[in-house]
Amino acid sequence: MTNTIAGALVLWTYALAALLFGMAALATWRRGGALQRMMAGTLLLTSLWALTVAGIDAHEVGPDLAAAIRNLAWLGMMAVSVRRSGSGHGSLAALYVIVAAVMAGTALVAIAGAAVDVPEAARALGDARSVFAMMGAAGALVLLHQIVRDPRSPKTGSARVIVIALSAMWTSDLIVALGEMADAAMGPGLFLARGLAMVGVAMLLSTNRLGAGEPTLSRSVAVRAIGGIALVLYAGLTAFGAHVAGLLAPDHARIVQTAIVIGATTALLTLMSTPWLRAWFRVKVAKHLFTHRYDYRVEWQRVTATLGASGEGTAPLATRTIKALADLVDAPAGLLLRAQDGGLVPGGDWNWAEASGEGGETMTRYLRDTGRLVVVDDVMDVVAAGVPEWLTTNADAWFVLPLLHAEALVGAIVLARPPVERALDWEDFDLLRVAGRQAASFLAEDRLRTALDEARRFDEFNRRFAFLLHDIKNVASQLTLVARNAERHADNAEFRSDMVATLKDSSGRMATLLSRLGQHDGARPEPTQPVDVATLIGRVVAARRAQHPVTSDLATAPLVLAQPLRLEQVLSHLIQNAVEASATDRPVTIAIERTEDDVAIVVADRGSGMSADFVRDELFRPFVSTKPGGFGIGAYEARQLVVGMGGQLTVESRVGEGTRFRIVLPVAPALEVAA
Repeated sequence: MTNTIAGALVLWTYALAALLFGMAALATWRRGGALQRMMAGTLLLTSLWALTVAGIDAHEVGPDLAAAIRNLAWLGMMAVSVRRSGSGHGSLAALYVIVAAVMAGTALVAIAGAAVDVPEAARALGDARSVFAMMGAAGALVLLHQIVRDPRSPKTGSARVIVIALSAMWTSDLIVALGEMADAAMGPGLFLARGLAMVGVAMLLSTNRLGAGEPTLSRSVAVRAIGGIALVLYAGLTAFGAHVAGLLAPDHARIVQTAIVIGATTALLTLMSTPWLRAWFRVKVAKHLFTHRYDYRVEWQRVTATLGASGEGTAPLATRTIKALADLVDAPAGLLLRAQDGGLVPGGDWNWAEASGEGGETMTRYLRDTGRLVVVDDVMDVVAAGVPEWLTTNADAWFVLPLLHAEALVGAIVLARPPVERALDWEDFDLLRVAGRQAASFLAEDRLRTALDEARRFDEFNRRFAFLLHDIKNVASQLTLVARNAERHADNAEFRSDMVATLKDSSGRMATLLSRLGQHDGARPEPTQPVDVATLIGRVVAARRAQHPVTSDLATAPLVLAQPLRLEQVLSHLIQNAVEASATDRPVTIAIERTEDDVAIVVADRGSGMSADFVRDELFRPFVSTKPGGFGIGAYEARQLVVGMGGQLTVESRVGEGTRFRIVLPVAPALEVAA
């Protein structure tokens, strides 16, 4: 039963290989040209050999004759290729003649073995045939190695595919001959393994275009096909090793063979699950099989699909941008830096575990003016670009890619080193630059969309004010009419009663409107002047203590340049936010910190805190609020007011630990204080 199944599998695998070789021969013949037709004839002879193996018993002489003819045909193709490249010489020609003689000798020995009736002589000739077959396959592999090493040999994708296919074919022949020498019982299993390998060889040659300079098979198919051939060879070697171990230790054959199979399977699964090995395999296939490292059509489709992804559960644009560029070079992580106020600030990350910082004006200007990719290991580039220390000391940082849109720097991407690091070349630079511009256009469009959305919300906000002003106008009209009629009807008791009711109603409506308008500063801009911040803070704290515990640490501080009313408004807003975020038993603290040139006012609470993503993306955006019914312009307005006074407003917050707002204002010059 087992022999029947093995025979059927051998029949079908070699028949399938014959069909694929025949299709490849027909397709190659149709392209015309002397070399193509010679190649088509060689493929046809290989197809006939596969049919011979499928239809005739392995012990007959027919498969050996067909194999010798096939081998000589391929050897002739190699000799023609070497001669056309001009790399041939006398000693190499002699080597070709010797290998051809050995291949022909294999057929002659097989014929002699079939003609001899003496069993001992037949066995000796059978062993000699196996030796000749091994010598011919080994010699052919040596000649292939010489072609690969010769710099004058063709280096096109088509030539690489043929070399890989012939290497697999003659390697499988070598394994079969070696197995027959070791034990004839291994023949069926090795024949089946070679049949599977030849199916893979036929698939490679079927998708190859001789002389076109590039294979038609996709990179993913090439990787899978070569991986499949390697898997078959691995399985064949494992079976051969198990059989040899059984011969060497017959008393414990089953235990030894089981251990070899389990160990080989475990090792294979471990290797296949190793990211480093997969990355290394893809790099080697792209480097040695294809003229260009990238399949640009596939890569561009992947980049645009990643950037343009939408729908529920889709990652933010910053994360998609990093991943789209990281996938091009197999980078496992990345960091997005957004251009802001002449520098670069963190704008998102993908699998980036290390702490990050900001990029200074020097690096921003360098990336904008040159558009060059900066490799972190290149000391000269790093110095010229002014790469910050936090990036140069990060062992994972690989390079910095500028994102340019209409000659403006939208941001930069920092990518981590891949599992198998390699040197970047012109092809990487060109693809990354083009992909970076595409990513920059998406980021610029998103920024413009956000700005338009904010403008639309401001317009809606203005419409709300128009409605409020209309109500105020109505109240004012009512009061004007009451004042006008009071001159004539002041003595009328009924009129006085109506007037009181009208005034109460108007005052109530005005109080409501004012409460809705009170959080917005409509006063004229006041001049920047020296301000005693300790006194101002004391007044604000005193007004708040009845509402919530507020503690202060008011160290002696010099006068600062500020606008007192607006500074008081900012402090009131920040304290109010701190109070609302704090539990009733947790006080809000306000303190003064002195530096050499600045004074910092710190408002801190131990409330619920905010996430880093909310602080970075939402806190200072107008009309984004976590409060029910809030306009969401408090933090935005506070920062605008502080910046307008020549200061700076920053925030540090951790979820569950609290928040610290820090207002930094310049110290007033001595002359101005004296004045």
